[in-house]
Amino acid sequence: MKLEDAIKQPKFSNEFHKAHINVIFTSAWFGKRTNEILKPFNISWQQFNIMRILRGHDPKPATIKLLTKRMIDKMSNASRLVEKLRKKGLVERQLDLSDRRKVSIILTADGKELIEKASQVLDAKIVEDLNGITLEEAIQLNTILDKIRR
Repeated sequence: MKLEDAIKQPKFSNEFHKAHINVIFTSAWFGKRTNEILKPFNISWQQFNIMRILRGHDPKPATIKLLTKRMIDKMSNASRLVEKLRKKGLVERQLDLSDRRKVSIILTADGKELIEKASQVLDAKIVEDLNGITLEEAIQLNTILDKIRR
């Protein structure tokens, strides 16, 4: 669907303004879509992001500081997300005996199982959602987005 139709705005001040709005709109669309896909797993995309970081860091535990640094949504509260995941039995906190202020986070066995299943479903759905573009276009899109963020 064209941006103009989606937001009911027939024209923009220029193509750069339209591109800016298009990226924001598409980001929101992908966020909503990702949350819909993850809903059966009872996790948000921000919680999924934390779990993916932990899976990539496994078997070493990660600190809240590391999670915050690597998260996609820098505005998310990593401590709050970890606590929600802990209450669901998906992560564990480990206290460092040499430094009581330092807390390390690891995935539980249930967390590892859930992130594997959720990743498989999400990855397949994303490929479906992006089936309107070619591999070359996906590469070009990634290059353009990286260039914007310089």
